[in-house]
Amino acid sequence: MSTITVSPAFAPTRSSRTARTSSRSAVRLTRRGRVVVLMASLALVLMAGFFLGSVAVGTNEAGQTPATEIVMVEPGQSLWSIASDLTDSGDVRTTMREIERLNALDTVALSAGQKLRVPVSDD
Repeated sequence: MSTITVSPAFAPTRSSRTARTSSRSAVRLTRRGRVVVLMASLALVLMAGFFLGSVAVGTNEAGQTPATEIVMVEPGQSLWSIASDLTDSGDVRTTMREIERLNALDTVALSAGQKLRVPVSDD
């Protein structure tokens, strides 16, 4: 029978320089490469934000519309006087805010002949 033995003819030795370079990563990025990676990451986060933020939170059911009536503003009337006529007890300012919201008013200034949608008082 025959046997074969293999012995290394060359055994490399590690020097201190080889040990330092082996601890570094094999991939090195230049300044432009780092900027490209940063921009790609930001674009990915931005797209994820758009997709996750565009989820609708509405329902298929219609909301309840408050009971309202139309009132024509007479000369000398203000929003406060109209709201105080409608408010039996409670804060007149709350009724004023409700009238402003129902009519999409920017200011409390009214003109004679203007039609306002006001909440129906609970008599």
